[in-house]
Amino acid sequence: NVVQDRAVKLHHAAILHNVQGCCTVISEDFGWEDEVFLSFLPLSHAYEHTGGQFFPIGLGAEIYYSEGLEKLASNIEEVRPTLMVVVPRLFEVLRTRITKQVEKQGKFANYLLDRAVSIGNKAAKGRVPLTDTPTNLFLNATLRPKLSKKFGGRIKAMVSGGAPLNPEVGNFFASLGITFLQGYGQTESAPVISCNRPQAGLKMDTVGPPLEGVEVRIAEDGEILVRGELVMHGYWRNEEETARVLKDGWLHTGDIGLIDNKGRIQITDRKKDIIVNDKGDNVAPQKVEGMLTLQNEIVQAMIAGDKRPYMTAVIVPDPEWTQEWCARSGSKCDFKELA
Repeated sequence: NVVQDRAVKLHHAAILHNVQGCCTVISEDFGWEDEVFLSFLPLSHAYEHTGGQFFPIGLGAEIYYSEGLEKLASNIEEVRPTLMVVVPRLFEVLRTRITKQVEKQGKFANYLLDRAVSIGNKAAKGRVPLTDTPTNLFLNATLRPKLSKKFGGRIKAMVSGGAPLNPEVGNFFASLGITFLQGYGQTESAPVISCNRPQAGLKMDTVGPPLEGVEVRIAEDGEILVRGELVMHGYWRNEEETARVLKDGWLHTGDIGLIDNKGRIQITDRKKDIIVNDKGDNVAPQKVEGMLTLQNEIVQAMIAGDKRPYMTAVIVPDPEWTQEWCARSGSKCDFKELA
């Protein structure tokens, strides 16, 4: 989708409201100590601007800045962060790399990883049988501590935001013993609206309850509406668009969702992104695209099919996987020729 750029008028109180809400989550759910952040995303992005800069300052934390994706793994081991705020795509990359590293360690290591993920998926559904207890204890003594060291050994939580997260990716890291949180928001809300927290129960297909002092309700058409000090004052020099999204103090997010019985927000899709096929069926593209990008072979995917009897996907192959495939098959690794 092509969207015209819009300048958001954020007041200081909105950003401070976000910082206070996030600090409350850390204080009440994890314990507020001498925190260490490793900043990876561009500070020009509202998500990192608040989550990777103002929030750590509010905690009185140390902030280190990553040297880039290639050195991120070594930066994590060196800095040993207690909290990290990143985007889903990075978690997908880390998941692929961890899986590949374990594959090289032999059948037993692969078996342990498979068992950890299997138990983690059962835990996500709230039903881990007693027969899995011995294996779980063994994983706590072997696989999970080793992988924890890859993240510095003292990580309290890793926070995903800025884009939708596939629950399978979140469950993967939770299976390895890493507390994984998903946040939700947009620039118009400074940007954090809600975040998973242990007190409310971690469920990877939700984005947790609203932050302290944030009101959320669901409109008749399913749109998520937000009200509170965190909401912007409007779009700069764009009164028409401001009037469209701000009504009676409520921010119309453009996201479709629901609130579960524990007060957690679950996002189902973007209001404008829904594809309607020739039979009138609604298709949520983000879910399909998320399933495609979970495959090691695919780095990006986009589907289309509005008013058509079928869906079409445009995919971008993963460069690393493509090079390995070319080497195995003896083919020339030229993307133009392969396409």
